[in-house]
Amino acid sequence: MQLTPDQTVVFTLGQWQVNATIVNTWIVMILLAGISMLVTRNLRADKAPGRWRSALELIVTMIQGQIEEVTRSSARHVLYFAGTLFLFIAASNVLTVIPGFVPPTSSLSTTVALTLSVLVAIPLFGIAKGGVHQYLRKFIEPSMIMLPFNIIGEFSRGVSLAIRLYGNVMSGVVIAAILLSIAPFFFPVVMDMLGLLTGFIQAYIFAILATVYISSAMADPPLDTSDKDK
Repeated sequence: MQLTPDQTVVFTLGQWQVNATIVNTWIVMILLAGISMLVTRNLRADKAPGRWRSALELIVTMIQGQIEEVTRSSARHVLYFAGTLFLFIAASNVLTVIPGFVPPTSSLSTTVALTLSVLVAIPLFGIAKGGVHQYLRKFIEPSMIMLPFNIIGEFSRGVSLAIRLYGNVMSGVVIAAILLSIAPFFFPVVMDMLGLLTGFIQAYIFAILATVYISSAMADPPLDTSDKDK
């Protein structure tokens, strides 16, 4: 039983071995890019929306609404990042219904890469919102003694994101494999339906947590009451 697509080497390029994780990631990326091009090729403001456009607008509006509830502002630039995370993870998990396809999110390397992208995005969004000084100032609030604890907390967020996503996906893979060995006809159908539901939940949680962390980095610093009294 293969628990991760890293174990399957699809082809080699010289000394480089291209495993199923990389190939399946390419498949998800190409699929999402193709669907986006197909839906938006005739996208015009003066043209009545069709079924594809209506479905696309519904998805984007739902994601944007969730982000605005977290950030308490429009934060449209956060939509592009968090929405991409959600769509990639959701598409990867949904494609598990295809026989032989192992989601790239079941690989620890993919979950770590997604987490690193969030860790890089947090300071970038924070600096873009208030500048370098305001972002770094948050690490010494409420006092300088909190600096090491705030730094540890920043990295622990990334560890929790990676372990959460990897653990959730891997648990589903293991349970599906066990049930498949017990009853190969009935349980796979049930697990596929359950996998679709949990796949969307995992994508939603990961994107929301990333948005929460980015929102905290973009938040305005608390007012200095001592300066206000003066």
